[in-house]
Amino acid sequence: MRTWYRNLDALSLIAWLGLVLFGLTAIYSATHVTAAEVDTFEPTDNFIKQVMWFGISVFGLLVALALPIRFYQLAAFPVYAVTTLLLVVALVAGREVNGAKSWLYFGSVGIQVSELAKVGTVLAVAQLVGIRRPKTMDLKFAFMLVALIMLPAALIVLQNDTGTALVFFGLIPIALFWSGLELNLVLIMVSPAIAGYLAVVSETWSFVFAAVFCGFVWWKTRDKRLLLVSGALTAGVSAVTQFAIAKVLSGYQLARVLSFTNPGAEEFRLNVGYHQVNSMAAIGSGGFSGKGFLAGTQTQGGFVMEQSTDFIFSVIGEEFGFLGTIAILLLFALLLVRMVTLGSNIKHPFGVMIAGGAAGVFLIHVFINIGMATSLLPVVGIPLPFLSYGGSALLANSALLAIVLSLHLRRDDFSIYGY
Repeated sequence: MRTWYRNLDALSLIAWLGLVLFGLTAIYSATHVTAAEVDTFEPTDNFIKQVMWFGISVFGLLVALALPIRFYQLAAFPVYAVTTLLLVVALVAGREVNGAKSWLYFGSVGIQVSELAKVGTVLAVAQLVGIRRPKTMDLKFAFMLVALIMLPAALIVLQNDTGTALVFFGLIPIALFWSGLELNLVLIMVSPAIAGYLAVVSETWSFVFAAVFCGFVWWKTRDKRLLLVSGALTAGVSAVTQFAIAKVLSGYQLARVLSFTNPGAEEFRLNVGYHQVNSMAAIGSGGFSGKGFLAGTQTQGGFVMEQSTDFIFSVIGEEFGFLGTIAILLLFALLLVRMVTLGSNIKHPFGVMIAGGAAGVFLIHVFINIGMATSLLPVVGIPLPFLSYGGSALLANSALLAIVLSLHLRRDDFSIYGY
């Protein structure tokens, strides 16, 4: 038997460490004395706190690597129950931060319980998939899986943390796909989100998408029921979205929805579009190689709000340029590809689902966060994994990666029967 550490996936650890170090560098730049003097929303001690959380995450990763497979299987549902209960406690007695009542404080230490709930939910979904009879995918099982995800998602919505809730909603089709649902059905589930997005950007293109997608479904399945469902979910969502824009949303709500399509417009750039206008100015001004560490005018001038959290990508784009942003994207691509590969090597539904779920959580975060920073998506407040300031997020994301590495490390210990 090879020495245990030789079974660790070095590429995943390198990608993780590279992202964390990139994040610490950007957080230091966003919160050091020059930036902090002009931006009261960026405490100068954020860098020190993040370094401390990095140390805690390293310790947690080592602990996770030492735990056997059986521990994760037995702990999955209890961890899910505890994190869900913490969401309820935060909703009732938590502290509100940036409009979201999702924080519990223990003395001076704050924990965002919705981040911990991601770990609990991925574990519970994986355990449900693991104890299922082999190769069965019926409607009852699909509803059970969706319900496991929707419960914490609903509590997070009640906490007014829409960005984090979107991660849970996005996890649903990913979990169904990795658990064995046909790709055609997964695409049908995702299609309303695409139709709704296009309905905000262009009414014409939303209905063009609906027609093309329905044609694709008919070509692939020749099933009239699926064709009708596809039409209802795509054209129906497009119509409802347009009706809401025209008749339902208030002026401010409408501005929040529409601002990302043209944040520099006169009616948006000084209010709801302010964040994205300055974010894009920062990224664009970085050019090919960037202005240099601590030399970004937008960053050091404090023009980008929440630049150590939601808009950390803007800091990297301005000070490290195109090369820096490409390096970040390549590190994320490496990490995601390795996680999916490790999951496929485990050959057990529990491990496969853990890897797929964790990779899905990271992918959704990256897609939405960079979409916000580049004005491809509305601002919903969601961090960039391993880079944005936030101890709870760094610990939870590192835990997800550590569990995948641990299961892969002991993949030969899985029972072929799964129990």
